Amino acid sequence: MAVTLSPYKLGKARDLYNIFNVFNALSWQFLAGNIITLFALRMGANSTYIGTLNAILYISFFFLPLGKILTNRFSLVKIFSIGWIGRAIGMVPLLFAPVVFSMGHPERALLLILVGAALFHIMRGIGIIGNNPILNFLSAGPDQGSYMTQVQIINSAVGMFAGFIIAVLLGRDPPLFLYAIIISVGIGCGIFSGILMGKIPGPETEKEEKRKSLMEIIREAMAQHSLKTFVFILLMVALASGVSRTFLVVYSRAVFNQNDGMVSLYAVFGGLGTLMIGLFIKFLVDKIGAKPLFSLCVIISLVSMVPIVFFPASLGDNFTTVTLFLSFLFFLMHFGWLGSEGVMQTYFMGLIPAKQMMDMGMLYFLCFGIAGAVGSLLSGLFLDAVTAVSGSPVISFRILYIILIVITVVILFFMKKLIPLGALPFKGALEVMFSLKELRAITLLDKLDKTVDSTEEQAILEAFNVAPSKLALKGLLVRTKSPRLSVRMESIRALTSLDTLTEEAEKALMDDIINNPYTTAYMSARALGNHGVFPAMALLRELISSKDYMLAGEAIIALAKLGDNAIRTEIEQIIIKTKNPRLKIMGVEAIGIYGSPDSLAVLLDILRGSDPPPYLRDAVVLSMASILDIQNKFYPLLVRLLHDTSQAPTLALDEAESAYEHYMSVHGRKRGKKGSDIAALNRQGKIFQPAVTDFIMNSNGGPLSRWILELPEEMVHTVAQIVLSEAVLDDELMIYQRLRLLITHWAAHELRLWTNKLKQ
Repeated sequence: MAVTLSPYKLGKARDLYNIFNVFNALSWQFLAGNIITLFALRMGANSTYIGTLNAILYISFFFLPLGKILTNRFSLVKIFSIGWIGRAIGMVPLLFAPVVFSMGHPERALLLILVGAALFHIMRGIGIIGNNPILNFLSAGPDQGSYMTQVQIINSAVGMFAGFIIAVLLGRDPPLFLYAIIISVGIGCGIFSGILMGKIPGPETEKEEKRKSLMEIIREAMAQHSLKTFVFILLMVALASGVSRTFLVVYSRAVFNQNDGMVSLYAVFGGLGTLMIGLFIKFLVDKIGAKPLFSLCVIISLVSMVPIVFFPASLGDNFTTVTLFLSFLFFLMHFGWLGSEGVMQTYFMGLIPAKQMMDMGMLYFLCFGIAGAVGSLLSGLFLDAVTAVSGSPVISFRILYIILIVITVVILFFMKKLIPLGALPFKGALEVMFSLKELRAITLLDKLDKTVDSTEEQAILEAFNVAPSKLALKGLLVRTKSPRLSVRMESIRALTSLDTLTEEAEKALMDDIINNPYTTAYMSARALGNHGVFPAMALLRELISSKDYMLAGEAIIALAKLGDNAIRTEIEQIIIKTKNPRLKIMGVEAIGIYGSPDSLAVLLDILRGSDPPPYLRDAVVLSMASILDIQNKFYPLLVRLLHDTSQAPTLALDEAESAYEHYMSVHGRKRGKKGSDIAALNRQGKIFQPAVTDFIMNSNGGPLSRWILELPEEMVHTVAQIVLSEAVLDDELMIYQRLRLLITHWAAHELRLWTNKLKQ
């Protein structure tokens, strides 16, 4: 059974791990960063030597199996701690290299560097077996991607600071003993970081009856198509990333004759690029997923190498141009490739189950080591060979980076086959990155995750109502179960404002309906109806008779929006019987949404009741307008009527006059035209205004009733025709000015439609 830390203990462990990473990053910069390459170049190392030196960096990964064997007797934390202390001590031979070099033995001095680097990376390889499991253990939780990137940001920020210090110390022509001092500081930081690691809690080593061999692990990985594709991409990324960044230092010295201080300064810009991509990934990775960010970083890496191929040789002597060019090159290349490596590890941890993390983590680093070592060795030999043949280091570097560009294009092609792991598609991710609304949503989500104040939490949720975002869905779902009512209400309101809902969101809303009547259930019912969630239909049917009248009303409206006609007659009966004014109004609104002419009689029966209140009368006529398909034009008329009821006759007569004038403008000069349809229209058009006037001014609905009954069958629904023709004769109904205005407006509307139909 996996052991997990309590939130308090996890926080303490992360704080300690962050301190470890500060000293670890300092140690790395002083012992294995660009300083070792510069140290070797000062002693006359060629490209082949630099390639070999960089390849040694990757041999650490070949000692992972030894680290795994040690897990039979020691904990992962213990192995990691001892390995890190040992790797720092392994660099002691480098302290003697300046002395040997000054005695006139450069070959022996360079050999000491190789020996020290080998010891460093062998011990690192043994200890690194615990890296992925410990990082996975400490980053467990919904913020895993964010925390892992935070670790990378710490490393980048400290590395950039250390790089700047190195650049200042080295200057233009540093003495060799200064390198020894810097390396001594690195050894001290490395030993201290190893001691700190021993105090950090870590995962228990999985006990297995039989340990898997390396070949078994490889076969298991290759049997999984998704993992097999990832391993290939991992190999290519490790090769291209390692070679492009390592030989950028050599490129600066060989092509542009830059001194150690300037190269160290460029490395600071590289560190800045690493820091910025870390911040960028941390901000986005948990919201849009690792895959699109992985693709974007590889694309940036591809772009970063193109300038090396096309940089004009004629500008090589211009100090300002070269300085700006190399600063930009270091920044962009580290931004792209180290971003790729970082987010690739995040993707890997999402791809691999926790129980396989140690085995597959070992495979991960072995692949990294093989690609990096082979790439560095071959690239060093290649550069020396091409330079010897062509006599120009510029040509050799251009050819090398063209090859790396081709490899990167292949990487991008195969990345399409990676499974998304819940990430947004690449196009969708780009839309998020370039959308101020979505970026604001991510910022709000970050604040929401950090807040412990329910008042602030509510305020942030209210902001999502103004700028809804699907990225907020996960955070909103958590808040739908908040113990505070106001927080639940705001989270459900924010869910309602989204364009679409996931199955998880739909389930959360249905759970809220069941568990929270009289509070937020009615809001969830409304959201389900607004989003057309048909699986909720059966649940909503059960709720139309709920004692929670708000919930019952919203359930009725939701069913209408879902088009559940089978329940319509039952809803009509509820409307007639209920004494609750709010439920009656919501039911009337649902009738309008259904839009069935068969419901017109039910709505008129409501008006026949004992003095219905004004707001109910308004709801009835608006619902009737929806059924008659005239609500958009009738609503402004109703607003004007309610503003000044004395204008009721004028508004009605204006409608009749306007419709008659429209008829006359189209057919007024065609009265002699033959045809039964035109003749019927002329007859009806001629008597329309007098019929309306008699109805409005004298309360005589007979002429208008006959006019309605004589409308063509294809123009009007039979039920509507019968119900309205009878309504104008009903004195009990005609006391309502809003209803009289509605019927007049509808009749005028029908005359216009009839006129337009026969226009041709």
